Amino acid sequence: MALLNFLHSLSEVALASAALMLAGALGLLLGGVNWRGIGLGIGGVLFAGLFVGHFTSAAGLHLSPEMLEFVREFGLIIFVFTIGIQVGPGFFATLQKAGLQFNLIAASIVLLGVATTVALHFIADIPVPALVGLMSGAVTNTPGLGAATQVLKDAGVSSEVISEASLGYAVAYPFGIIGILITMIAVRTVLRIKLETEEEQFEASRAKGAVELPAINVVVHNANLEGLPLGEVPDLYDQGVVVSRLKRGDMLMHPSRKMVLHLGDVLHLVGPAEKLHAMVLILGEEVDVSLTTTKGSQLTWQRIAVTAKKALGKRISDFGLEERGVSISRCTRAGTQLPIEAGLTLQFGDILTVVGHPSDVDLVKPLFGNQAKSLELVQFAGVFFGILIGIGIGSIPIAFPGLPAPLKLGLAGGPLVTAIVLSRIGFLGPFVFFMPPVANHALRELGIVLFLAAVGLKAGGQFVDTLMNGDGFSWMFYGMFITAIPLMIVGFAARIIWKVNYLSLSGVLAGSMTDPPALAFATNMSSTSAAAIGYASVYPLVMCMRILAPQIIVLTLMV
Repeated sequence: MALLNFLHSLSEVALASAALMLAGALGLLLGGVNWRGIGLGIGGVLFAGLFVGHFTSAAGLHLSPEMLEFVREFGLIIFVFTIGIQVGPGFFATLQKAGLQFNLIAASIVLLGVATTVALHFIADIPVPALVGLMSGAVTNTPGLGAATQVLKDAGVSSEVISEASLGYAVAYPFGIIGILITMIAVRTVLRIKLETEEEQFEASRAKGAVELPAINVVVHNANLEGLPLGEVPDLYDQGVVVSRLKRGDMLMHPSRKMVLHLGDVLHLVGPAEKLHAMVLILGEEVDVSLTTTKGSQLTWQRIAVTAKKALGKRISDFGLEERGVSISRCTRAGTQLPIEAGLTLQFGDILTVVGHPSDVDLVKPLFGNQAKSLELVQFAGVFFGILIGIGIGSIPIAFPGLPAPLKLGLAGGPLVTAIVLSRIGFLGPFVFFMPPVANHALRELGIVLFLAAVGLKAGGQFVDTLMNGDGFSWMFYGMFITAIPLMIVGFAARIIWKVNYLSLSGVLAGSMTDPPALAFATNMSSTSAAAIGYASVYPLVMCMRILAPQIIVLTLMV
């Protein structure tokens, strides 16, 4: 009684703040509880918010609705913006080669899920707010819930009705986690898939096209190249292939375009696999000869970080590295190695592998900055400016044929798309769009915890009543259809028709649901990186589709 009196004495803002912190703390503890890698994860915060919201409502405590709404929207913005910064550099690369097939599979799951959701609306007459919440919960996609609540608010729907989206999300979420695991097990069991065979096939296919840029040593046997400057060898420069070392006899040298080539010279080449194969045909043959830059060598290599603002946006050719006696053999950006070409522009955080004489390498470091501590700092000016642009872009109405009203990216889609583009650009004037992985993860977790806690607190007063006396259990049943039908159909089709490796397919299925617990389950089946690669390949595109889908449904069915 004394505690209740104390709580009633608090201001609405203080009470709402306390409730948010309690929901966040309890939710993270609840989400950390798992059985064999299966648990609620970050979704535990939503259920803790529902619990706290139910009891604050029952106790007659009034939480500031304005504050909860601000926290919900602000948390969502932070969450989706950090996602965009994370996936942006590799977003377009995932749409190439094997990633294209993976993305088509994942997109099919999303589209079939939308079709199933719309069909249930007409069959079971589910209200649209609950419908989009069910769809987001059934696929465990929290940003989709944020997009749904935002577009419902823009459509003039009352907060009481909007809360149905949160309730639908909550009742569908648990099977959303379980359903994808059931699908993985069903595909494996029904089709009698052996994990050992899948691992062997994955490693064999991976060997054909390495994830990182390969390097080879080639001995010159082509008599037509005797006495020819390296710069005149066809396709050797400016085609993504770099000559980082040249061995002549026992001497290891740094090559330049003007250096004359002789038969028997051994070149160390770095570049895309298909172009290296072409260079072998031109030069001679690949050999297993050591061209190390270790003790006793006049050459060395160092990794140099691009942190100087004067280097941002400049092309590699602008630095005149050849005249300085060094060359760049690799550029790693957001974990991806890029082919080195003269026109490659540098971004903040690029890691360059520079080869040359130790003194020459030391001299070029100031050109790029190489301030490692800068990579640990969050460029907050860029974060705030990027979010500002994202809010503006999210508020622009976009007319689409067939839709009765313009579509808006909203506070979920606008910052996400903006972050993807800005992280791809790297910088804009004085603003640098770079975020250390640790800081990105921390801000992303903070944003999603605030969002889910606020959503749970606002819907908590109605949750138990909806579940026990309303449509909660029937909604839960319908959510199972939204989860299972797309996964089962596309999962079996991908394996039977397209012969997709099962381990990769498991990662794609997890990515199509943006579901980390499912990814953990998939990665535990094998020591290979197949599932992780599949997940990462489809995550950016799926996240965008999951955010846009509920908006399209609302505009189509409610307007």
